[in-house]
Amino acid sequence: MALATASLRRLSLFTFSPSQSHAPQTLISLARKRSRTILTLRCFSSSPFRPLCSASPFASLKTSGPSKELYLYNTMSRRKEQFEPRDPSKVGMYVCGVTPYDFSHIGHARAYVTFDVLFRYLQYLGYNVCYVRNFTDIDDKIIARAKESNEDPLTISARFCDEFHFDMSALQCLPPTHEPRVSDHIDQIIDMINKIIENDCAYVVDGDVYYSVDKFPAYGRLSGRSLEDNRAGERVAVDQRKRNPADFALWKAAKEGEPSWESPWGQGRPGWHIECSAMSYEYLGHTIDIHGGGQDLIFPHHENEIAQSCAACKESSVLFWVHNGFVNVDKEKMSKSLKNFTTIRQVMELYHALALRFFLLGTHYRTTINYSKEQLDTASDRLFYIYQTLHECEVLLSAEEKPIAAEDSPPKTSECLQKLNRELRVCMSDDLHTPMVLSALSDPLKRINDLLHTRKGKREERRMESLCALERQLRLVLGILGLMPASYAEILQQLRDKALVRAGLTEAQVLEKIEERTLARKQKQYQRSDDIRRELEAQGIALMDNPDGTSWRPASPLPVEELQTTTS
Repeated sequence: MALATASLRRLSLFTFSPSQSHAPQTLISLARKRSRTILTLRCFSSSPFRPLCSASPFASLKTSGPSKELYLYNTMSRRKEQFEPRDPSKVGMYVCGVTPYDFSHIGHARAYVTFDVLFRYLQYLGYNVCYVRNFTDIDDKIIARAKESNEDPLTISARFCDEFHFDMSALQCLPPTHEPRVSDHIDQIIDMINKIIENDCAYVVDGDVYYSVDKFPAYGRLSGRSLEDNRAGERVAVDQRKRNPADFALWKAAKEGEPSWESPWGQGRPGWHIECSAMSYEYLGHTIDIHGGGQDLIFPHHENEIAQSCAACKESSVLFWVHNGFVNVDKEKMSKSLKNFTTIRQVMELYHALALRFFLLGTHYRTTINYSKEQLDTASDRLFYIYQTLHECEVLLSAEEKPIAAEDSPPKTSECLQKLNRELRVCMSDDLHTPMVLSALSDPLKRINDLLHTRKGKREERRMESLCALERQLRLVLGILGLMPASYAEILQQLRDKALVRAGLTEAQVLEKIEERTLARKQKQYQRSDDIRRELEAQGIALMDNPDGTSWRPASPLPVEELQTTTS
């Protein structure tokens, strides 16, 4: 009893703060009082948000139909709040996009996978979502890169917009409803700057237009900074012409060789922050349900967005500010400025893009995640197991000549499905707790494997109905997570191909090793047979012996120290 209570107390640290008064917290409190046993839930994540006990606190939740209850962490209030959009049937979501001057890195992947999952889950809950994600296709960094390569800045940005689309497609991120570019919205930006000037919140200096932060007493509320602590934006040097060092540029006067547009203040181009205020207003209006981005955008970008949007329209507001955590490499934030980044394209040379997505979803989106190839190996191995299980299930079901009624599944399967549905809704509605959802896949996958391969499972009544229902429900969950492939067979082959690339082998070479090992076993050279197996395991190739012979599958490489131990 005491141990169970302690486990649940630890769980509460990773779900709802004790200071909050939400319904799910009440549920956890009841579970603390009534818990009599310790149940475990397997988790395949190193996230500090991983569950430490079973989903028993959620047992009393309804199981019929998807509830629209959703709690999201709001950066502005610094707490989880129940999400209720302005319109009960619609959601407006704006997410800050990339500055396309280079290939996108894993930090970008994390942001857009996070908001893709939110997009998918909101749709699953029944909302009509207008998802807007922009391109900052005019920027100092783009201009600097254009000068280096002697290209037109808009040509460079257009090319890397296409590259970004390629990466997002590989990651199975759904396209947003609208994807505006700064260069196509200059008129809207100029109109908003005019309103800010008319409302006496900005001033003009030699063709530049600056926002006056002194005009907005609430400046710093999102980031928690006081006005005295704030400094100029990261992308601009301190300008002595400013009234306050924290004032930021809404419009920049034209410089030789830079793209520019005519404005009431002369030729120039937009500042960094004004674009998102103007484009979010263009597509979503003055009140947005969700505004998202990485934690690095909280200040100065989103802080400045709030100030200038409110200056243009007093009714401007964002109901929920949602930010994803950093991706670290050696305890430092991954970024292009630190030159410690790995691009999505570099990862895809060795791993399937969905392995990267699985890896990212294995840590709660607000938690810092540490990138490593070992974790990608684990993610790829886990994906192969999931798809192999579902592929074998699909092959068996497709051989059936008569229709299968998935609804008519036996009690054991129904119980498994109800638990999966319950955990899906509760975990996703608890601030998109994807690591726990991934963990919840374990039991139904094990159930499928038992039905496919064990003697007892093969004799079960309504076995096919069970398999059909389990595969269908797992397909739904994988779809919400963005992990559902177009074809199980195709992605299994792609995962095999990537494993061969990482191992530096061809499939023909692996088959030669299998033949060599088979011959060694026939000749009773068991040490040589074991050596071949371990050599391949060290390269991420696992051998599986079965009555029909030996086959291979990708696997996490055997660590060197473990290889040395088994050899000795």
